[in-house]
Amino acid sequence: MVDFPHGIALTGGIATGKSTVCNLLKLYGFHIIDADSVAHEILDEEKEEIARLFGERYVSEKGVDRKALGALVFHNKEERLKLEHLLHPKIRRRILQMAQKEERFRVPYFVDIPLFFERGNYPFTKVVVVYAPKELQIERLRKRERLSLEEAKKRVSLQIDVEEKKEKADYVIDNSKDLKHLQKEVESFIERIKDDFGIG
Repeated sequence: MVDFPHGIALTGGIATGKSTVCNLLKLYGFHIIDADSVAHEILDEEKEEIARLFGERYVSEKGVDRKALGALVFHNKEERLKLEHLLHPKIRRRILQMAQKEERFRVPYFVDIPLFFERGNYPFTKVVVVYAPKELQIERLRKRERLSLEEAKKRVSLQIDVEEKKEKADYVIDNSKDLKHLQKEVESFIERIKDDFGIG
């Protein structure tokens, strides 16, 4: 028995265009649970614990200095694991609570989880991958974050290869061209969803 029969995990690689796809899906009336937003909320809720674990310099009255904390954990595996151990169980619990509320509507909804395959602990059986080839990922990431080629490659390499994710997906939305092409991809994907879920 699947607990979340209407939930579809939406994932991909860094800089493949997940946010753009989510925005397009919202335009068509679909509900999105955004794991990153949940993570930001919980991070600020855990402000005191962040200060205790990593030091006062990572927090202020406004909340957690995500950029500084991100830089710390990105280059230090031990610190990254410490942060994950604190946050991920809480993030998962909240996402599943939100999904339970969505299930009451009995229509498909999306759970945007960037590291869905890497985590491997979310009970959603249908998965859509937003796809772009690795070279394009690196190029987009460099532009977006103003990174060096080496830094962009390193960030991409921290995730499971996008080709592998594509193979594991139930649905693939190709985002290797322009926005017009992506809109067509999203529209044909929605038609498939409607067929699969028996929506008129």
